[in-house]
Order: sequence, then C-alpha cells, then structure tokens
Amino acid sequence: MSNSSTASDSPLAEALRAHVLEGFEGPGSAPWESNPTWDRLEALGTELWLDTGDIDVARELWVKEFKALTTNNTLLNREIQKGLYDARVPGLQALLREVAPELDEKTRILETAFALNAIHGLKLVETFGVQVSVELHTDLAHDLKRSVQYGLRYHAICPSHFIVKVPLTAEGLLAARKLGQQGVRINFTLGFSARQNLLIASVANPDFCNVFMGRINAFLIDNKLGDGVNAGEKATALSGNTMVSLRQEGRAKTRQIGASMRGPNQVEDLAGLDVYTMPPKVAQDFLALGKDPSGIERGVDGDFPVQFAEGVDAAQDQLEIFWTLDERTNRAMEGVSALDLDNCGPEDILSALSETGSEDLLPDFDGPTCAALREKGKIPSYAAWVEEVRAGNLAWDSLLTQSGLLSFAEDQRALDERIQSLLPV
Repeated sequence: MSNSSTASDSPLAEALRAHVLEGFEGPGSAPWESNPTWDRLEALGTELWLDTGDIDVARELWVKEFKALTTNNTLLNREIQKGLYDARVPGLQALLREVAPELDEKTRILETAFALNAIHGLKLVETFGVQVSVELHTDLAHDLKRSVQYGLRYHAICPSHFIVKVPLTAEGLLAARKLGQQGVRINFTLGFSARQNLLIASVANPDFCNVFMGRINAFLIDNKLGDGVNAGEKATALSGNTMVSLRQEGRAKTRQIGASMRGPNQVEDLAGLDVYTMPPKVAQDFLALGKDPSGIERGVDGDFPVQFAEGVDAAQDQLEIFWTLDERTNRAMEGVSALDLDNCGPEDILSALSETGSEDLLPDFDGPTCAALREKGKIPSYAAWVEEVRAGNLAWDSLLTQSGLLSFAEDQRALDERIQSLLPV
C-alpha cells in the first residue's frame, strides 16, 4: 500500500484529525494550587512533569508547578485496556472505510491506535491544560518517511500542546530532525547514556532527550554487577550537564529529561536537572519524606560515585559506558557532523559511526538478537551479551535501548489486539 494514503496532507489525515477533535473543548484552565516543595525544585531550574496517562491518578497530585504529562506505548495501553475508548473504535473504523477503503487491516489498526493516542492526549490537555508527550507507533521505529508523516499529523491535531516522542534508531534521528525543522516539538526517547544523547542532540537537535535512569540501576542490580546506587543518576547528570554546555555554545537546544525515576531520593539528588518526568508513586513518596523545601539544594552537579560488585572489571566489560564521553565519542560526533544531515539517509549515519569505531552506538539488531532480548524483557542479560560487548559489537546502552523498544512493541501489540478484537467480523 502506498504511504500517500496516510500522508500528513492526505484526505484521510484531515478527516481523522477532524474526527479526533470532535468534542475537544480546548486546554483546561483550572486554578491549581501551589506546593512549596515543588516550587522549590522549580526555583532550582527543574521543570516538573508527571509520567502517567491516568487522569484520576494525576489529578490527585496535580499542582500548578507541574508543566507536562508523558505517555508512552505502555502507559497508553494501560488506559486503552480499561475499555475507556472502546466505543470510539466503530466510528473510527467507519470513517476509515469511507475515506480510505484501500487500507489493509494492519494499517487500519495502526490508524485507529494513532487516533486513540491522540484522543487520550487531548483528554489530558483538556483536563490539565499542559503539554502532553504522545508517542509514535512502534511499527514506525525504522520507517523514516512514515515517522515524519505521523509526527506531522500529531502536531496538526494539537500544535500548541502535543510533543511527539520519537525512539532512538537511525531513522528516528533523521525523522526527529525533519520534524523539528517543521516546528514539531520532539521528546526523543529511549536514551540511556550521555554519548547517546550527544548523538541525538548533534543530529536531531530535539527539544528534549532522556536518560532512563532506573533501568540502568536495575541492569546492575539484576545482573549482580553492583548495588545500582548512583549509576543511572551519574549518567543522567553527565548527560544533563552536556546538554547545558551544548546550549551555552549554541550547538543545540536540547534539554535533558530524567526518566524512569524509581525512588524519591532521586528527586532531591538531581535537583537542578532540566526536567523530571516522575511516576506518580515517586512524586508521592518524595512528598511523604516531609523535606523542608528551603533545605533542598542543587544536586545535579554532584559526583555520584558508583560501586561495582567484587570481582567485576567495569573497564573490561564497558560498564561505565553510560557516563563515558571519550575520544572515541568525539570521533563519532565528528564523523556524523561531517554528513549532509538534511540530505543523508539512515545508512549514512550508521556508516559514519562504523568508520569512527562506534558501531556499537546503533548496532544491527538482527532477528535472533531481538528474540533473545525480548525474552528477557526490559533488562538485558549480562552473561548473554558480555562477549559481544567486549568485542565492540554491542554496548550496554544500546542493548537497553533495544530492549526498551521491544518492550514498548509488546505493549503496542496488546493495544492493537484490543482494537482488532473490536473490529466487525
């Protein structure tokens, strides 16, 4: 099927946009109260987001210092599985059959998932009046052209409040660059290291990048490589300070998000980071600590020492890759920066990384590798991949990125299957 049917300027795109916006009353303007603890963090330079798509849960915590909500394939699936939007599916299917009868079932499901994502995003905007991150369907992760198309379509639905989430792939880098050049705000997701985010900022220059800090800590803990303390925080702090330097030098606009926060202490430890996206439980638990707001100080410039388990050779096993910016990284950035980024393809980025000795930044994940990663979930097995890492073929940050993308794909599949179950036989 030609991509023209679903292009951002197609009749289908306009019809679906109009359908999704039916009943939308605009951004909410409720007079939310202030909270002195969150006000203190905001004064230290940290913008506060909640990492949830659950309106009821968010409403319990909401104060005027919160500036955005993030959703992803997992969080959206949780809301869809509640049946909140089941009644919208028949109407969406009727519209698709009328406007674009040539679409195959797979594309109709993707279009429906896109619409439900936008509908829920609009509900969040309507309720809280803030920015909302909406994520591309995982089937688009390696499709440059359609990533741009659907990113533009999200933007057209709510240009003032939607931020489009794009995952870390070679295609995603170029898609985010092209979208940003057309005025689409981008939250570049599934980052796990300072070097990944330096690549992201250098190529895509998105509004935001991420470090999923909790998963870094979990990787060390689950594989018995250390206690995990400070590992994700160290990566986040270095990446965040790198983004500050890039902005000061006029080389990028990208701001750092601390994502996958797992514990309340991270909130204070990283105070001063550009942005937090906090799961509700982390926000609740931090408030429960009863901290004196005046005693909360900037922490993102700290050292964050990491202790590895006895017998672990962190250097040999490349376990410090999350917070390492070295000469190899510099060569990789120089190689990529030498490209004509507005006219090159994903393969050119991969070639530049390979030629500068950093092919492990965006490795080729073949079918068997993906199957093995999918089996382990979000946290890859150290034993399964350490030899490939030592050989320079893979890296722990890129393995975590791919594991995260595969995990999102599983939740996206569950969402798609619910849609499929509601289609007429």
